[in-house]
Amino acid sequence: MADSAAKPDTEELYQKAKRAKADNDNGGGEAGEEPECENILSEFKTSKVLSDSAREKNIFIHGKLADQDAVVILEKTPIREDTLAELFTGSKLKLEMRNDIYSTYRLQAPPQLNEIKTTVVFPATEKHIKKYQRQESFLVEETGVDYQSITLPYIQKQSFSVQWVHNILEKKAEADRIVFEDPDPTVGFVLLPDFKWDQKQVDDLYLIAITHQRGIRSLRDLTSEHLPLLQNIFQKGKEAILQRHKLPASKLRVYLHYQPSYYHLHVHFTKLGYEAPGCGVERAHLLADVIQNLQSHPEYYKTRTLYFPLRADDGLLSKYKEAGRL
Repeated sequence: MADSAAKPDTEELYQKAKRAKADNDNGGGEAGEEPECENILSEFKTSKVLSDSAREKNIFIHGKLADQDAVVILEKTPIREDTLAELFTGSKLKLEMRNDIYSTYRLQAPPQLNEIKTTVVFPATEKHIKKYQRQESFLVEETGVDYQSITLPYIQKQSFSVQWVHNILEKKAEADRIVFEDPDPTVGFVLLPDFKWDQKQVDDLYLIAITHQRGIRSLRDLTSEHLPLLQNIFQKGKEAILQRHKLPASKLRVYLHYQPSYYHLHVHFTKLGYEAPGCGVERAHLLADVIQNLQSHPEYYKTRTLYFPLRADDGLLSKYKEAGRL
């Protein structure tokens, strides 16, 4: 009985994780009102580092919570201009090296300016663990025929769940995070911050527009019939960001991923200059280009050869190898 009382069960840790995730996603509230939550990481037992990046200042760790798999993601938060005065006056410096006009120091910032954004995935499946593990990638060449004979059957067989997307659209989850909505069932969408953005500065602005219309899996499903939807997202999304974040369209990158990370049509809005994951030419398709392509050819993406990267452990990559396409 003593062990049972001392060790939180899975449901208790899950609820703690949900509260921690909600606090993280909401950006911590207003200044001076940041919510606190129980430290679920005190129960976390590290198994291995899945990947890390000195450039992006993050680390992905696989471990256990209540004897179940979990993934913890730690990311250094950006330095904000509005905290510089406090950073300079409230920090301690330790000299490392001085040479002529150059000197380097280790700066110990005040605790409130030295936060680490933390995301907890719990319970984590094998798919989650593989998702965050560093692996070699391969560029796939997919013709329209390949999509119909290889990609589409794989997607349909896997039955990737998008229930969490439906929860957002139906206001069953994350309703307080929606920053704009057009409720029209055909051309409407919701706009909300991506989890990668802490919402404390616009330099790494990242929002996602999720369509109310269901059944559009990806770029491949789009035809000229969807132009009103795409144009509505493009126009109203930019207007909402201008109004809320004072960022004009000329400073935005608006694009779709192919392959997408989930099969419900969504559009990415990021600040130009912010190198968001997946914004490279091998995966990102500018929404302006998508609209023009469909205006030129009603079924452009039904026949167009598309290229996209897949990780070594991706099941779809195996299907392309089996078909002799790699």
